[in-house]
Amino acid sequence: MYNKQNKMYFMKNLNISVLATFLVFAVVNVNAQDKNNPWQITIGVNAVDALGTGNQVGNEDISFSKLYSVNEWSLTPYVSMISVGKYLDNNFSFSISGTLNKIDKWNTYGRPSEAATSVEELIYYGLDGMVKYSFSELLNSKKIEPFVGFGGGYTWMEQPGTDLDGLATVNGTIGVSYWFNDFFGITAQSGLKNSFDEEILVDHFQHSVGLTIKFGGSDSDADGVNDKYDVCPEVSGLAEFNGCPDTDSDGIQDSEDTCPNESGSAEYNGCPDTDGDGVSDNNDTCPNESGLKALSGCPDADADGIANAQDTCPNKAGPVANNGCPWKDGDSDGVLDKDDNCPTEAGTVANNGCPEVVFPTEVEQAELISYSRTINFAPGKSILNKDAISTLKAITAILTAYPKANFIVEGHTDSVSSKGFNQKLSEDRAAQVVVFFTNNGIANERLQSIGFGETTPINSNMTAAGRAANRRVEVKLAK
Repeated sequence: MYNKQNKMYFMKNLNISVLATFLVFAVVNVNAQDKNNPWQITIGVNAVDALGTGNQVGNEDISFSKLYSVNEWSLTPYVSMISVGKYLDNNFSFSISGTLNKIDKWNTYGRPSEAATSVEELIYYGLDGMVKYSFSELLNSKKIEPFVGFGGGYTWMEQPGTDLDGLATVNGTIGVSYWFNDFFGITAQSGLKNSFDEEILVDHFQHSVGLTIKFGGSDSDADGVNDKYDVCPEVSGLAEFNGCPDTDSDGIQDSEDTCPNESGSAEYNGCPDTDGDGVSDNNDTCPNESGLKALSGCPDADADGIANAQDTCPNKAGPVANNGCPWKDGDSDGVLDKDDNCPTEAGTVANNGCPEVVFPTEVEQAELISYSRTINFAPGKSILNKDAISTLKAITAILTAYPKANFIVEGHTDSVSSKGFNQKLSEDRAAQVVVFFTNNGIANERLQSIGFGETTPINSNMTAAGRAANRRVEVKLAK
């Protein structure tokens, strides 16, 4: 029975616990960290359920059938529980709690049968440490905060006037907090304490409910906005911008202001438009001269799509490829210089600005080849015979008559001597004819020489006359 002696003993311990509560509160408040209200203290009442486990002597399996049979709880109607917690990280926190109670509802489920006949009530003390995980962030809730916890502690029980009996426990907890605001709330939780000692009170439930207070926040930048709400906690700012500054006082906070040091308008994200051309100064290449958006705020006097500063002819429209100037036609042949292969010589559009080239007719080409075959050489020699000079001069006159036409001079030999010797000899013969032509006024770039050796005879090499005919050159129109 809970007599006067028990009450006085219990109240003594209760007063000590309340005093300890305020001391802990003061200590943690003084040493609060600079994070947003990391400390939490809960003060309330607790109930011990020594019957709900259904645990028999001999450690039978736990049954939860009587978990919330309130009439079987041992409840003390005073402040009998205090818990101090500290937020760690990633939704985890750690707390230490102390509880007082009086066990007056028990039977052989909670204690050995021989003790049940001699003990009517026990004073109960608990000291426990717990790591808790909060689900409020996962639920995206600021009001409802479910949590689970796991830890351990030590529980003492005594019959008034006797020595304390203690046992270690492993604890598991589930609970929920309801927050009225960012600082005050109510926390309710239920936990199972599992012990390994059969001689005293074994496995039991403990329930609690209490007022919870969060504290320890700070205002690092002294701008009147608590760090919890301060988006810019290290820089003094304005309450209307959640503690962030507006340096240029244009009504746009610096973090959202493209030009935080120049007063501007919301239309341009806080930047000014000095020349009023619809392009903010930070994007305007010509901020003091009204221009076009397409040209980054710069003007285009001739409307050719090139800003005046980059336009070589700013007052005369022209293409970008010619730096804003119109193309020229220097020889006035209707073909612009950029497309004219002969920009200083009038020509035709069909010939890309160059004069039309006149070529010998096919009849003339055949006659030229036939005529040039009469230029013969002595065996094994590349020196021109004197009787070939008149023929070469006549051919030179023909080449001069077609100044835009190019020609190929081919050298040939008979089959006397080796192929290598004949190849070199044919090249030398063709080269000698080209030298003659260039010495007589034909441009070298119009001529090409090539040797064929003995590979293309026009007569039999079996006779002297045939071999003489094969020692020749041929002048042909280059295709």
